[in-house]
Order: sequence, then C-alpha cells, then structure tokens
Amino acid sequence: MSLDADYQIDRRRLKRRLTWWRALAVIAIAGAAVAAAFNIPEIRALTAHDHIARLTVRGPILDDRDRHEMLEAVARSPRTQALLVVIDSPGGTTTGGESLYRDLRRVSDSGKPVIAVIGTLGTSAGYMVALGADRIFALETSITGSIGVALETAEISGLLKTLGISSETYRSAPLKGQPSLFEPTPEAARQATQAVIDDVYAWFVDLFAQRRGFERERALTLADGRIFSGRQAMAQGLIDGIGTEAEALDWLETEMNISAALPIVDLERPVPAMDFFDLVTGLVKKVSLSERLRLDGVVSVWHPR
Repeated sequence: MSLDADYQIDRRRLKRRLTWWRALAVIAIAGAAVAAAFNIPEIRALTAHDHIARLTVRGPILDDRDRHEMLEAVARSPRTQALLVVIDSPGGTTTGGESLYRDLRRVSDSGKPVIAVIGTLGTSAGYMVALGADRIFALETSITGSIGVALETAEISGLLKTLGISSETYRSAPLKGQPSLFEPTPEAARQATQAVIDDVYAWFVDLFAQRRGFERERALTLADGRIFSGRQAMAQGLIDGIGTEAEALDWLETEMNISAALPIVDLERPVPAMDFFDLVTGLVKKVSLSERLRLDGVVSVWHPR
C-alpha cells in the first residue's frame, strides 16, 4: 500500500510539472508570434517615426486579407501622415477592387490623405481603386478609364459532340450552374446573368459619379467602357492632375502641410516560401492558363483583344 501511495504521489507531481512546462511553452510560442509580427519591417516602421506609407497595386486586383490588415494598421498608426497608392493594373475582380477601395476610404476617414498615382495602366477595377483616393494623378500617356464590368464564359457542347463526348448535369433548379461550358445557355439564364452585370455596373457608375462629382448622366457617358489617355482623363475630370509621385508629394506639402521630405515606407508583405510542388504547379498554371481566366466572378478588366 505504501509503495502504491508513493507511486500515485509521484505521478501527481510529474503531471503538475508537465502542466507547468506546457503552459510555459504556450506562453513562449505566443510571445514569439507577437515578436515576429512586430519584427516585420513594415510594422516596425509604422510605429517608429513619422512617415508616408506607399502601397503598390500591380497586376490583377483580387481580394487580399494581408493587404487589408496592412491598411488597417496604416489607418490606426499615429505615425503615418499620408498614404501614397501607386497603381499599374488593368483591373481585376469587382470585389477585389471594391474591397481595396473601401480600405483606402477607411484610411482617408482616419484623417490621413490618400493620393493615387496611375502609372502605365489604371483601368477598370484599377481605376475603381483610384477612386478611393482623395487626389488622383496620372502621366499624360497613362491609360485609364475602361469603366464597366463583364462576365466571360465559353460553350463547347458542339466541340464535345464532334469528339463523341456527351455531358450530363443534374441540378436543383434550372438556373443552377448557369452559364455552363457544356450546354447552350437558356434565355432565362442569360437574363438572370445580365441582371447581375447590370446591377454591378450601376453600382460602379454611381461610385464614379459620387467620387468625381458628376451628374449620373455625364457619368454614364464616360462609363461606356472606353479608355482614356492621361491627358484625356484630365480634360474629362477623371483625374485631378498630371504627374508622378513627385507631384503627388508636392501636393501633400503645399495643400495638406505634410512634408515631402518625410521617409516613405513601402507596404509589402513577405513572399511565402514555395516548396517544389507549388513551384511546378505554379509554372504549369502560368503556361496553360491566362491570368484573366483565374479571376472568378464578375470582373472589371481592360485587355485589348
């Protein structure tokens, strides 16, 4: 009995020690995670000294949780005096453009001026993003505008029939899974899809009119999908000035009393490590699929055909 009691006591002591060490391990891991987060150069810079933050928007615009969190940090930072948004994008998904537009407005609502500078391209959802800024600059030869939305699909039932392949789809309702690659689109599905496009387009036009101070009829005239050079955009009121980042910084200094000499902090998230499988599949996707076809949902993209 004595040996059994001693054994039970030793087990309890060991269990308490293990619980204690596990708790310490959890605390250490949590502390390391917090330290790692604040060790990211961009996060450190946002809290270190007064500065101007710069966000580069390049390529297809998609919804991005990391970018959202970075801009939330910019909005909260007392050290960030302004946000410079450099755009070189043909557009992307409408939800990607809308979410980034809303993030930029939150930064502006926090009291920090937001200035957009359009480089080579700032079209469709790229221009939608620029509308989130308090001031828009572009070069004389920049391409902007292309205000509109689209949803593209294909129908290959004829090709499948030629190849002797048939396809069957079981759906819960006639409009489920429409439009489809494997059958002609019914008229009801065409009308339902077009209604979505019309609704999203109306939202884009209203946003354009509101942000640029246009009557809706004038906004509709300009939002017919056409592109504009920077000079044309300036003449039509789509942008506020001709220039680069230098002119944007001069505007901050003269109009907003924010020194153009402040250091600029680039907002860039670290590129994650890629294993061999990710590398190979990524290369295959690049070779076999257009970037445009990877944009699910309604898109707002300009691309010459």
